[in-house]
Amino acid sequence: MTDRSITRLATLARRPHLLNRRDPDVARGRRGVLPDLPVPDAGADVSEPGSAIVDSAIYVQGRRVATPATLADTFRALRAEDDAMAWIGLYRPSESDLTRLAVEFDLHELAVEDAIVAHQRPKLERYGNTLFVVLRAARYVDATEQVEFGELHVFVGPDFVVTVRHAESPNLTAVRRRTEADPSMLARGPEAVLYAILDAVVDGYAPVVAGLENDIDEIETEVFHGDASVSRRIYELSREVVEFQRAVRPLRQILTALRAGFDKYQIDEELQSYLRDVADHATEVAERIDSFRVALRDILTVNATLVSQRQNEEMRALSEASNAQNEEVKKISAWAAILFAPTLVGTIYGMNFDDMPELGWHYGYPFALVAMVCVSVGLWGVFKARRWI
Repeated sequence: MTDRSITRLATLARRPHLLNRRDPDVARGRRGVLPDLPVPDAGADVSEPGSAIVDSAIYVQGRRVATPATLADTFRALRAEDDAMAWIGLYRPSESDLTRLAVEFDLHELAVEDAIVAHQRPKLERYGNTLFVVLRAARYVDATEQVEFGELHVFVGPDFVVTVRHAESPNLTAVRRRTEADPSMLARGPEAVLYAILDAVVDGYAPVVAGLENDIDEIETEVFHGDASVSRRIYELSREVVEFQRAVRPLRQILTALRAGFDKYQIDEELQSYLRDVADHATEVAERIDSFRVALRDILTVNATLVSQRQNEEMRALSEASNAQNEEVKKISAWAAILFAPTLVGTIYGMNFDDMPELGWHYGYPFALVAMVCVSVGLWGVFKARRWI
């Protein structure tokens, strides 16, 4: 018996369900977790126009040996090879595509439902020998200075990996190309593919962190320059940071759960080191996001304080202007009163009545002038004492 045969028998002993899938006759009669749906025939072409398959490949010892064009071809190629692994990449697949995968790989109906509906929180769930991982990728758009989030679902089984993307990010084509360039890593099995995907998602957070940090620096400058629209930008950026935090924080729990199963599922030592490195990077990103939230909260407080100070200064300026205006009104009123007294005397003596006793008085004119001066000086003295003039 060759070493390859011994390895094959050990694999089947650890994963007995592979025996059924390697037998086409058994596979045709077997049903998965969706018993109400028909099982596609192993020889039938089940592809549809506008297939959601981005890339499908069969790997043996870390090297691509087949590139099937349809799901049916992928299933046949996987059954035909010993110690093979399938990596199927889908982009917004239809329900029928996921149903075929569920029947072939015994995917749990709850996980399939999540992959169909999408809009799930990041999480890790184990259904028998299959892991179901939901990840939230992120990318920073420089043109709009906004963060776009994508959703990725990953099914990891004993000899298959199925990725379901619902957005443009992450770029799994680049992940596959980088992984295929290292056959020794890919030969470690589906867990290595999961590591590569996790690593790509976490590495994709770095530009987002840099972009958010730059936005925060710009906001700090705008706050102290008195930009009126900065409050709205602080609010919008805070929402993005919160959304980013929701994508990253559960990732640490996912990686912790994976690390907890290292011994139980006999994960390769080198792969364990890689996963720990990803966990360290995820922790660093999470800590940076926490610092962003604190910084934005402090900036919002400072901005509110500066806005309050500017409002107080404006109110003080208005109050000073009002006081100055009152002073001017006082002066005008005082001089008007002073000038009013002579005018009143002159007006009285200007009336054309014959029976006014003062009209025939020899000292009437000087007396009128003296009265005008005395009244005016008296009023001036009163207003001066009151600081009206």
